[in-house]
Formats: sequence, C-alpha cells, structure tokens
Amino acid sequence: MIELLNVPSLLTIQDSGRPGYRKLGVPLSGFMDDYSARIANYLVGNPGNAPLLEFLLAGPTVRFNASVVFAVTGDIDLRLNGVPIEPWTSYWAKRDDVLEVGTLRSGLYGYIAFAGGIKCERLLGSCSAYPKAKLGRPLKAGDRLSLGYAILTGREGCYLLPELKPDYSSKEREIRVVLGPNLEHFSEAGVRTFLSKAYTVTPESDRMGYRLDGPVIGHSQKGADIVTEPLTPGTVQVPANGRPIVMMKDAQTTGGYAKIATVISADLHLLAQSRPGTRVRFRAVGVEEAQEILRRREKTLKAIEGFLTGEMRAYRIKIGKGERIVFTKVEKG
Repeated sequence: MIELLNVPSLLTIQDSGRPGYRKLGVPLSGFMDDYSARIANYLVGNPGNAPLLEFLLAGPTVRFNASVVFAVTGDIDLRLNGVPIEPWTSYWAKRDDVLEVGTLRSGLYGYIAFAGGIKCERLLGSCSAYPKAKLGRPLKAGDRLSLGYAILTGREGCYLLPELKPDYSSKEREIRVVLGPNLEHFSEAGVRTFLSKAYTVTPESDRMGYRLDGPVIGHSQKGADIVTEPLTPGTVQVPANGRPIVMMKDAQTTGGYAKIATVISADLHLLAQSRPGTRVRFRAVGVEEAQEILRRREKTLKAIEGFLTGEMRAYRIKIGKGERIVFTKVEKG
C-alpha cells in the first residue's frame, strides 16, 4: 500500500482506457502519453496497460507502507528519503520510505508505476479516471492505494537507454496527420493554411481537447457545421472561428464541427506533452504510412520491454556520423 502525503496538481489513476464503449457515448480515456506510461510499467515488470499514477506538471509525495519496486518517467527531479534518484529507472522502496516527485522541466504529464500495478475498481473494464462521468476521481492527499502482488527480485535497477528517452523540450514540433474526412467543408486555401502555418497550444486545453491558436482555416461554402458524426482521439475539428481543436483521450464521442484531419496514433503523445505556448506544425501522411509508423513504434516498444526483461540485448552501432540502437534476441541455453 502507498499513502499520498501531498498532491500539488491533477493526479489520477490511468491505464490503457475503455476501448469498445464509444458507441455507447463513453470516451476512451487512458494514458495521455502512452509511450512514457508503458515504459514506466515495463521498468517495474508490469504489462504496458497496468494501472499507474498520471500527474500533470507536478508530482505527489508518496509514503510506502510496504516494500515495492517503482519507477517514474518524465524530465523531473526525484528524491527517495531526501536522496536524489533518477527518472526512467526502477528502484526498490522499503516500508516508511518517502518518494518526493518534483515538477516537470518539460512536457505536461509524468507517470509513476509500481510493480504489480495499482488495485482499483474497474468500471467498464478500466481503472482510468474520467471524473466528468463519475468514473473514478482525482486523487487527493490522504488517499491510500493498494498495490498488486509482485515478485521484487531482479526488477529494481532497470533503466531506459538515454537515446530512447522522449524529448519534450522543443518549443515547436511537427505532428503528422491523415487528412479528412470532411475536406469538402474547407477551401483549398484553408487546407494549405492548416498544413503550412504554425499553431500554438492555448491554456484552454485539457484531457478532453487541445485548442490551438493561429491563422484562420477557411471553410468552403458548406461551412463549419456538419451532421453530428463520431469522433476519436486525434480528430482535428475546425469550428466557425477557423481555429483547430484536437480531440484528446477524454474527448466526447461525437461532434458537429467539420473535421479537417486526424493526428496519427504514433504522434498523439507528442501533442499531449505540448505545453501551452508550444508551436505545432501539421504534416499530411497517407493511411498506409501512418500504419507503418505505428508498426515501427510498437516494434520499438516491444524491443524496449524485451531489453528490460533481459530477453533482448541492445547495441549502439555507428551509421555515418551518428549512432542508433539495435536490439537482438538473447539466445537461450
């Protein structure tokens, strides 16, 4: 069990969400940054979809009431019993140890995973908090959380190679999209504007959607309104004011604004980690390219999981003036 001593910002339990319920009006929810969250779980030996803590900007102070292996992912300062420790690394905490999680230097969301995961009530198959529908709630100081059983031996001391850590410090980033499905509601000039100009993430952004400011995206004579259609995380709606809104993990399931594009699944975490003021540029890719990018990303995450469990070895190889990481399977016997 763990006890929350201090909760300075939004802190919730999240897992991979509620797929299959959007037809009933229930948002997907789940990790805002599934890359960082899944790696946090891999570091402690959990499946990638295990429930963990997601915090916004500043992390909590946690007291351990039993021994457990934990890991924190994010660009952040950490202290265990007052001693600095590293993110992206697993540690063994003992009973009465205290973990202090600081403020993110870059990005918006950080994650704390515990070996065995967090025990929680599964609502519609998920522990993910979606307070607007009273599916879970934000956590507060004084809350106590039970953890699942896990064998600790050999899990502490795992770490992510520096080359594989995501960098969320850039003030401008490229986000890839698949255009459509309502392109007939936009002028040719409007589509060119969307793909050629920079947009800024505004403070009016949250887990439901990111509102962007920038050059007006022109609509065609069909206008901004459509008959209500399904939405998905990543959908880019453009209301009558011409400023895009990107749907995120807690997005509603339908909407009546024309949709100019959808952020590809492999890039949605990059947008999720964009603080207000970050400039975003969109680049169009085809459906097949988006699928291939996602396949490569999943292959990398699978290799990282194998490396952390000892099933894969990682090697640095030189390519031209740079280096890259190559994974190979560990031969048994």
